[in-house]
Amino acid sequence: MSGPHFKHACAAAALFAALGAGSAEAAGPKVVSGPSADAQCFVPWTDKTKFFQYAKKPGPYRIALANGFIGNTWRIQMIKTAKAYAEQPEIKKQLKEFKVVSTGDDIAAQISAVNNFIDSGYDAVIIDAQNPTAFRSAVKRAQAAGVVLVAFDNTLDTDEAINVNVDQEGLGKYWGEWLAKSLPKGGDVLEVRGVPGTSVDTDRHKGLQDALKASGKTFSTVEVVGKWDDGTAQKVSADAIAVHKHFDGMTAQGGSTGMVRAFLDAGAPLVPAGAETENGFRKLCLEDGSKGLSCASGGTGPAQVAVAMKTALAALGGETVPQSIRLPLAHVEAPDFKAGVNTFPDQTDNFFVGNAFPTCGITFTAQEIMGRSEANQ
Repeated sequence: MSGPHFKHACAAAALFAALGAGSAEAAGPKVVSGPSADAQCFVPWTDKTKFFQYAKKPGPYRIALANGFIGNTWRIQMIKTAKAYAEQPEIKKQLKEFKVVSTGDDIAAQISAVNNFIDSGYDAVIIDAQNPTAFRSAVKRAQAAGVVLVAFDNTLDTDEAINVNVDQEGLGKYWGEWLAKSLPKGGDVLEVRGVPGTSVDTDRHKGLQDALKASGKTFSTVEVVGKWDDGTAQKVSADAIAVHKHFDGMTAQGGSTGMVRAFLDAGAPLVPAGAETENGFRKLCLEDGSKGLSCASGGTGPAQVAVAMKTALAALGGETVPQSIRLPLAHVEAPDFKAGVNTFPDQTDNFFVGNAFPTCGITFTAQEIMGRSEANQ
């Protein structure tokens, strides 16, 4: 083809390419040098972590939380915490809409929810992912649309979206090292695992097992699936006690209160327990410490969802944020469980303690959180 038609076609192609290049540049984040906008809160995972800067968007913003599994108290409290954070005056004025959807165990349904939010023009999507590797197409879709995607807790196996998390493997290592210290002769350990297939379950399990092996002592573990839920953890722990009769130690990724109650109900000897930060677990540690229940309680409160939301707002405002953000762990060990300080006898068993990140200016009262609903909105 030649002549004026050819010239017009070339000009149109050049214009389309220029517009396409500009759109692509505006859509995905730029990789920039640090530090982050809020160095105390947005701590890079390692000194190799890259930093993102998205094109600044005018607010107020439409933000969605696409949760998956909701069948335990941590997830319920997490959703309530997200809603409480969205209602804080300084946050509320930045939000045009805050949407919450929980899709259950169905990975495809969660991916579909994320894609629907992207296609509906939301400015940012926050996810607690059912699977770390299943969202790669959604990540690409978000980048193409200029949507800020932030994963927390169960994060994504990618460096193209923002991840916010504690060192989950390090938490398993903490429990394992504490058990090894508490059991100088080694022994048989009951390990209550979380939701199968999630990154948190895999990482915590690895950290625990690596620490037990590294101790040089002889440990054997009996693994049961508690799904981070007290009722489920209590049942599978009771079954394990009935079959194996004796354990020298126990550990739970979640459902910690149910695990200990299974030992109490069975009349089994109370043994050292390394587990999560549920208030019920800490109350039992405080009440039954003199009966052999020596405890280490460590984990991360559901308030990390608020850090994810804070990160999304910073990114939408054009601020520099790390691609991968490391949050601190909260933990306490016997004999330092103290009523009214780190254990709350007047609060429900299923309230997760340590539900604050002071370095991010994020704190909540129990009343702020528990007065909310976990329902979709």
